[in-house]
Amino acid sequence: MFLEIVLAVLLGLLAGTITGLVPGVHVNLVTALVMGGSSVLSSRLSSFALASFLVSMGMVHTFLDAIPSVFLGAPEDAYALGVLPGHRYVLRGQGVMAVKLTVLGSLLSLVGVAVLSPVLFVVFPVLAGLVKGVVGWVLLGVVVFMLARERRRVWGVVVFGLSSLLGVVVFASGVRDPLFPMLSGLFGVSTLVYSLFQRESFPDQAVRSDMVVRWGVVVQACVLAVVAGSLTALLPGVGAATAAVLALQLSRGLGDHGFMVLVGGISTVNFGASLITLATIGRARNGVVVGVQSLLGRVGFADVFVLGVVGVVAGGVGVVLALFLAKRFVVLLRRVPYSWLAGGVVGFLVVLSAVLGGFRGLLVLVTAAGTGLIPAVTRTARVHAMGCIMTPVMLSLLF
Repeated sequence: MFLEIVLAVLLGLLAGTITGLVPGVHVNLVTALVMGGSSVLSSRLSSFALASFLVSMGMVHTFLDAIPSVFLGAPEDAYALGVLPGHRYVLRGQGVMAVKLTVLGSLLSLVGVAVLSPVLFVVFPVLAGLVKGVVGWVLLGVVVFMLARERRRVWGVVVFGLSSLLGVVVFASGVRDPLFPMLSGLFGVSTLVYSLFQRESFPDQAVRSDMVVRWGVVVQACVLAVVAGSLTALLPGVGAATAAVLALQLSRGLGDHGFMVLVGGISTVNFGASLITLATIGRARNGVVVGVQSLLGRVGFADVFVLGVVGVVAGGVGVVLALFLAKRFVVLLRRVPYSWLAGGVVGFLVVLSAVLGGFRGLLVLVTAAGTGLIPAVTRTARVHAMGCIMTPVMLSLLF
């Protein structure tokens, strides 16, 4: 049994590395493949070993998906808001530092949620009863507060309104894998296209440099990550991207340094705390945990303890992999002119959107990219573009 779980964890680390580094290859896709072939796989591996594979994959993925988000501008939902700060680090020759900060946030926040897990086991069932029915109103309050703090309020409303309309239409249209073209357009393609028009170049990246850690900012970001990530793991319909928006409204003194720590931490906490949500209230809040629930049925404290250990081990390996692969990534990028790199990434995202979603996926990407250019040109906070996710969630919860 032990060796079986070790093998499953190792395979999960490999799968999570692939899903983390390759845009468009999502952990939910691999989870669906595992579930589809579970009848065959169960003859070789136990259900718990398969669940360990999924947890290992999902956890290491949260450490590695910062690399394409920072260097390629190809974000998943948790890292969408981190694209622009990460891009600024890259343009300063500090892309590796940006990845280090997200890894630091992931690691410290994982330790935090692991230490607090006994408390969360007690608190989650109580909170689940208290917040039921008010989540939509809370999100609405966050949106109003977010727009009220925007200095260019009119443009903030315009960006939020257009992105909200885009999100509602996209989710209602039945586009396959709708988040990929929408978020890639809003936060990835728009950033890269704007940088090309600004004639930005890809500077030499510092591969081996001492990272000056602003510990006060890091601790603040990790506390916010643990709180926001845990709450959104508990709340229905609220994902890691919304958690980033919530946390951002609680503090504006983080800067790029703290924000990269924040988005890394939220992604990891959201995944880890979802296992506690499954055990305490029987609800699965992401695709990987849905797979775990399907494999194991009722998940108890002992199951979560072992899966939690698997997650912590995978997180530790994820730290090493992320730091190593980020440096290898930089060595590769040094050989490519920035205009070629940016153009190539845009072309890759266009092709992948077409492959995943057909003509409608391509249309979503182009429309989202046009919308994403508005905050860049008007110097408006890009957080308002998260209306593409927040508004559909609010509508589903309120009506």
